[in-house]
Amino acid sequence: MTQEEVLAIFKETNALLEGHFELRSGLHSNQFFQCALVLQYPRIAGQLCEALVEKMKAELADLEVDTVIAPAMGGITIGHDVARALGVRFIFVEKEDNALKLRRFKIKPGERFVIAEDVVTRGGRVQETVDIVKENGGEVAAIGILVNRSGGKAEFEAPLVSLLDIEPVTYDPADCPLCKEGLELVHPGSK
Repeated sequence: MTQEEVLAIFKETNALLEGHFELRSGLHSNQFFQCALVLQYPRIAGQLCEALVEKMKAELADLEVDTVIAPAMGGITIGHDVARALGVRFIFVEKEDNALKLRRFKIKPGERFVIAEDVVTRGGRVQETVDIVKENGGEVAAIGILVNRSGGKAEFEAPLVSLLDIEPVTYDPADCPLCKEGLELVHPGSK
């Protein structure tokens, strides 16, 4: 699946929003990828995740994975479908006291993980998930995401594979021209 095909799917499902948005990172942007709108179609979500797994296998020929882990909420559907495509177990981390925690599952020493996520801008939730895996004795073999909107700025110890690499314009809230224009600020994602 090409980058153009992925972007077309986001547009066709109205999952690429245009306006004035506050991202989870705190930055403002004129675009927002509302992955929930594409993921509401299980067949399409499955196709995207299968394409992500194909790309991971192509780019990481020596990829060995025991389990897929994802940060809740946005990564759960993606993590589940990626694990199905890989034929491995799936677990997730979830928010507790404004931080991600491993609550329902156990990680075995040496267990190899793919971290799955929907969208990355700065990569904070992915890094939290990496830290949780390592703190519990696991290893991160790779990170797979649908949309990398970091412009290459989100870097991790493990290799990162994404279906769509895009760098929408982002603004520091103090210098945001959309704020200065008086456009309504929308908070469409999870906090």
